[in-house]
Amino acid sequence: MKGLYIILAAILLTSCQNQSKQDLNKAKQASIDSMKVEINKQRVIDSMKTEMAKIKEEQKVESQKVVVVHQQAANGNTATTTTTTKKKGWSATAKGAVIGAGVGAATGAIVSKKKGEGAIIGGLAGAALGTGTGAVIDSKKKKE
Repeated sequence: MKGLYIILAAILLTSCQNQSKQDLNKAKQASIDSMKVEINKQRVIDSMKTEMAKIKEEQKVESQKVVVVHQQAANGNTATTTTTTKKKGWSATAKGAVIGAGVGAATGAIVSKKKGEGAIIGGLAGAALGTGTGAVIDSKKKKE
């Protein structure tokens, strides 16, 4: 009888050790998964920042264009006309796409069990909806 108790105790101890190893592996995998999600989020944020910087640079170049026209009048005087290009802002379509992508990515990451895939799918869906909404707003502004 004592031998049976000893065998049961040994089995119990080894099964507990296996369970703790499995729990440890699950915790490691959860940590790795959460790090992957954060990396994907940061990648989306970095790409958005890059696009924003490109757009700002294009706007700076457009706003710096200056047209100078020299006209010679009949009496010999020269008249100079200077025209500065007005700085253009973002269209509603572009704003909608960026905002929609950000909100969609965040929502997708929060809602989905697979955070990275959810963020990507949510970002794409949000960008599509934001672009559509912005296009509607732009068309209304053109009519006015």
